[in-house]
Amino acid sequence: MNDLPVRPDGDRPVRVLLAEDQSMVREALAALLGLEGDIEVVTQVARGDEVLAAARGTAVDVALLDIEMPGMTGLEAAALLRRALPGLKIVILTTFGRPGYLRRAMEAGADAFLVKDAPAAQLADAVRRVLRGERVIDPTLAAAALAEGANPLTDRERAVLHASADGSTNAELAAGLHLSQGTVRNYLSTAIQKTGARNRAEAVRIARDKGWL
Repeated sequence: MNDLPVRPDGDRPVRVLLAEDQSMVREALAALLGLEGDIEVVTQVARGDEVLAAARGTAVDVALLDIEMPGMTGLEAAALLRRALPGLKIVILTTFGRPGYLRRAMEAGADAFLVKDAPAAQLADAVRRVLRGERVIDPTLAAAALAEGANPLTDRERAVLHASADGSTNAELAAGLHLSQGTVRNYLSTAIQKTGARNRAEAVRIARDKGWL
């Protein structure tokens, strides 16, 4: 029998916000969680930039956030939620088990980090555990994150490298980021060096694979 969380207001189900851009995945997760007698998905969104408004508009206890979403990543949405609704528990879900994502999720204030192919019972258990004040992390990812080490890119290097992913010129990057072209070149050069890449495109690929972007 599941060890259910003690609710401050009685025995009502744990109210969950689910943010996932793929409708079939979102509906499947909602259906699986709905089978748990003590958990209820009360609101769903398909975009990261809709998360905060949905959380504010509906009384929820836990937010389940996918990382890859249009409008805003789950990591960015988690950071907004942590500032605006500090009492809300946040569980990050990802298809890609990248150690860098785990570190960034923890920095954003996430209470749990799980891969999507984990059993549904594990996700439900994580929802209950974060409400008890626990931090839940996929053990394989935790070990990989420790072995990988910290993200070597600074926030500015990461921002410039991320902006360059669409092939923008240095002039376009400088204008969009309100930096000089020389500063942009310096950040890109440092990012390329830190990732061990031969060029910016390879640096973007390496950084994405490691979850640094």
